[in-house]
Amino acid sequence: MTGRGVETSPQTYARIGGILYLYIIVAAGFGELIARGRLIVWGDAAATANNILGSETLFRLGLAAEMLTCVCDVALAMILYVLLRPVSRNMALLAAFLRLTFVAIYGVSKLFEIAALVALGRVDYLKGFEPQQLHTLAYMSLRVHSYGYGVSLLFFGFCCVLFGYLIHKSGYLPGIVGVLLAIGGLGYVCFSLAQMQAPAFAAKFLFPWIMLPAFAAELGLCLWLLVKGVDIPKWQERTEVFITGGPCTVK
Repeated sequence: MTGRGVETSPQTYARIGGILYLYIIVAAGFGELIARGRLIVWGDAAATANNILGSETLFRLGLAAEMLTCVCDVALAMILYVLLRPVSRNMALLAAFLRLTFVAIYGVSKLFEIAALVALGRVDYLKGFEPQQLHTLAYMSLRVHSYGYGVSLLFFGFCCVLFGYLIHKSGYLPGIVGVLLAIGGLGYVCFSLAQMQAPAFAAKFLFPWIMLPAFAAELGLCLWLLVKGVDIPKWQERTEVFITGGPCTVK
């Protein structure tokens, strides 16, 4: 197979993208709902510290799984750009850059989970601190992580809006998934802004309900990429001039 043949084959990108998306959904759900969701008690630093120390392996597994999603997200940004650039190259490129910005902020926020583990570590240089002080420091780090994650969702939300629009207009991916993804992206944006302005309101009234359209859209896109891929005839209509300058055959 020639390099040009690989470049113009959307099904390879679709299948790989579906696999990456599936891992991201599973790992992010594990980290958010199981690792952090079961261990962090918001408003109680001592209980949170005791939970993490009692299930440190679970907390570390969630952290490692989510860090790996950052690698997958970088690759997925490139794949979605390749799949959607025939619709609008500039818009697909902007969406990919927004996703990469999300990954950068999200990855940095994970350092604060590591900071919480360091604060709770049983090492000699921490003996000068009282246990209550260390618990408070760890809890503060987790709060900063939560806000950092919320900030990252602002960029991810706009990324979803753009990719959703491109999917809806493409003709070779399901339009309804694009609509849901755009709606879900607006939900991410609203949650991110609300968390910055009114965190109690965002936590009580918006999360996780405002995320449901995005979850449905991302899961639907993941399964579609895995099972169906792209509509090849419609893909050819969009790409034959853009990529090859003439008729092409995609397998």
